[in-house]
Amino acid sequence: MKHLQGLIAAPFTPMDATGAINGKLIPEYYRLLKANGVTGAFICGSTGEGVSMTIAEKKAVTTAWVECKKGDDDFTVMLLLGGTCLADCKELALHAQAAGIDAVSFTGPFYFKPASVEALAQCCAEIAAVVPDMPFYYYHIPVLNGVHFAMIDLLKAVDGRIPNFAGVKYTHEDFMDYLSCMHYQNGKYDMLWGRDENMLSALAIGAKGAVGSTFNYAAPLYHQLMKAFADGELEKAAQLQQQSIDMIRLLGKYGGIATGKAYMKLIGLDCGTFRLPVSNMSQAQFAQFGADVEALGFDHYKSRPAAKTHS
Repeated sequence: MKHLQGLIAAPFTPMDATGAINGKLIPEYYRLLKANGVTGAFICGSTGEGVSMTIAEKKAVTTAWVECKKGDDDFTVMLLLGGTCLADCKELALHAQAAGIDAVSFTGPFYFKPASVEALAQCCAEIAAVVPDMPFYYYHIPVLNGVHFAMIDLLKAVDGRIPNFAGVKYTHEDFMDYLSCMHYQNGKYDMLWGRDENMLSALAIGAKGAVGSTFNYAAPLYHQLMKAFADGELEKAAQLQQQSIDMIRLLGKYGGIATGKAYMKLIGLDCGTFRLPVSNMSQAQFAQFGADVEALGFDHYKSRPAAKTHS
C-alpha cells in the first residue's frame, strides 16, 4: 500500500445561504488547496460535516471532488463513509469506487458502539470487502466517536485478514500507541497524523503524512514547520507549532469546529455555515474574531487563493 505524505486537508463542505450543498464552489476549493501545496483531501469527515449529510449529498460531494482532480495523480481524494450504518457505508463505498476516488475510510460506530476490537475489526472487514481493490483506512477519533480501543490492537486484528486495509487516520494524542502502529510489521501501515496542534511531536517520531482542518486556511504555516523540522531547526519549528496552537485556541474561544468556516471566509472562500446541532458565531462575534485573528499575524501564514484563470 502507498504511504501518503505531506498535508492532506479535511475540507469543509461548502453550503449556500439556505444550508444546501454548494457544489459549484468545490473546483475553486480544489485549486486553493493545490495552490498551497496540499497533496490531498479527506472529504465528508468531521470538518466536512459528513455525519450531518445524506447519502445523496455525500455521493454528490464525492463526484464533485473526483471530477476536479481527474488526471491529477499527485492529489489524493479520500472519503469518510460514515460509522453507524454499515449498509450505507457499503453503498457509498461502491459509489465512490465507480466515481474513481482514491481511498475510503470508516470510523467506529458511535451509537451502538463495538464491544471489542474484534467487533470493530469485523465492521471494517465487512465494508472493505465490497471494494477489495481500493485502499481502506480506519479513522480513529475517540474524542468524537467514543471508541477508545488502541489502534495497535486493531492492526493486529486486521493484519492478514483485510488485504486492502491501508492504515489509520490517527486523531488522538496517544503517542505510545501511534509509534507502536508505525513500527508494526516493519511499517506496513500508513499512519496519517490527525492532530494539527501536535504535528511537531508526530514528526519527531516519524510521521510523514497528516490530515487536518487547519491545512485548509493555514497550509503555509505547516509547510514552514515541516521544513524547519527537516532542517534541524527545532526551536523555530516549536515556535511555528505555537503559532498553530494559538490559531487553534480561537476555535475553542468562538464555539468550536464551526470557527473553521469563519477562517475560510477570511481567506476569501465563503463555505457558508455549519448545520445544526453545531452552533455558528454571530456577526458581532465574527467582527471580534477577525480582530483576534489579525492580532495573531494570520496574514503572514494564511493560505492564498489560486490565481484566477481566464478562458
